[in-house]
Amino acid sequence: MAKMIDCVVLGKQAEGLERSPYPGELGDKILENVSQEGWQQWMKHQTILINENQLALFKPEAREFLEKEMKKFFFEGGSQMPEGFVAPTK
Repeated sequence: MAKMIDCVVLGKQAEGLERSPYPGELGDKILENVSQEGWQQWMKHQTILINENQLALFKPEAREFLEKEMKKFFFEGGSQMPEGFVAPTK
């Protein structure tokens, strides 16, 4: 039976993550407060941030940027889309 949590992204109860998706205290906080669906929303947003900002993930400053955006996305009212981002049409 999957554990249910009050997801900060969805604003409702949803199925929680099975394990911490990120190291340290931030990962523990995400595990306790973000659902599987909420985490998938972050993964899509993170991909946009990486691509639009042309981030090189081997660089510490790129990883620091993503961690700050992750905190904003989950716990500080949301992470903004990159300036000039236009969602692709289907």
